[in-house]
Amino acid sequence: MLPSPSPDALSHSQRISQLIRAELDAHHGWINFARYMELALYAPGLGYYAAGAAKFGTAGDFVTAPELSPLFGRTLAHQVAQVLAHSGGDILELGAGSGKLAVDVLLELERLDALPASYCILEISADLHARQHACIAAHAPHLLERVQWLTALPVAFNGVILANEVLDALPVHCVQWKAQQCFERGVVWNGERLDWASRELTSGTLWQTMHALPVGSSVASSVYSSEINLAAAALLRALAESLACGALIFIDYGFPQAEYYHPQRHMGTLRAHYRHHALDDPFTLPGLCDLTAHVDFSAVAAAAVDAGLQLSGYTSQANFLINVGITGLLMQTDPTEAAAYLPQTNAVQRLISPAEMGELFKVIAFNKNLAMPWVGFSRGDRTHTL
Repeated sequence: MLPSPSPDALSHSQRISQLIRAELDAHHGWINFARYMELALYAPGLGYYAAGAAKFGTAGDFVTAPELSPLFGRTLAHQVAQVLAHSGGDILELGAGSGKLAVDVLLELERLDALPASYCILEISADLHARQHACIAAHAPHLLERVQWLTALPVAFNGVILANEVLDALPVHCVQWKAQQCFERGVVWNGERLDWASRELTSGTLWQTMHALPVGSSVASSVYSSEINLAAAALLRALAESLACGALIFIDYGFPQAEYYHPQRHMGTLRAHYRHHALDDPFTLPGLCDLTAHVDFSAVAAAAVDAGLQLSGYTSQANFLINVGITGLLMQTDPTEAAAYLPQTNAVQRLISPAEMGELFKVIAFNKNLAMPWVGFSRGDRTHTL
């Protein structure tokens, strides 16, 4: 049983549903799922990330690593400091969510005497911009003057680009392989609600991508559903063009290609998230649910290399955080102070446990014009699995 939306929230969902139905009418009753996801998440003033409801933390729809513990951002700051020591420059965070990661990274860099001149945040949502500003003003007011909000990527950026749970929120194309044929799953109005409808593909970029994946021959007598994220490749090309010298660090949940398209994962990875419930139906309460798909890190790595970046490392979140020193930071809290120590211990357990976020979440990094050993990939590097 899902929590019931308030009358205002339900009215909001109905308005974005009307927008999507108008989009369907303008395209002969069918749009691909990537377009639906783009509208549901990012339509100005109406999309999930563009509107004003709480999204992060216990009061929202899901909890991200920065909300679990400040030790996540503090640990990441140590890797950032190492990169900045070699590259110089600033920090650019893509989609900074609640602003909590920016606060924790900035405060730890201050403790390390490694603050950059600027911490830039690329944010397309006016609502999230305001929330981030309020968070930084409340928890690190003396550092607020270093923070800049951008609406476009900078030119010739030097430093570190951070993206925590960004790739999973990019619009994906939903696809199916059926008896050696390729189909794209799209969205229609069935008279009562939004619903799925597939169209066969015979050419184009999506068709070519599907034919290059190790899936078709294994589903000759069955149906295999999955997602393809073409937007990630476009984002990486733009980031590679923007970056002059430095590194990109992506943290997200997903798998290398062999695991992503495993025969047992034949239903795909697309999920909707509403008030800490994971839903299989992406048409539930449009505009009130987050929509995500797991990341194919092999495709991300290939797109980055094609764009002119070099792969720095790839490993689990657990390996990365332990390598960079999260356990040492935890021990800075006095174990005899149970009220402070136990919650942090529980949070670190969630961040690094294989049964929680430690194995599902991965860290992948790329560099441009930067040669250095990465402490985060010093043990347990898995680039060979890509």
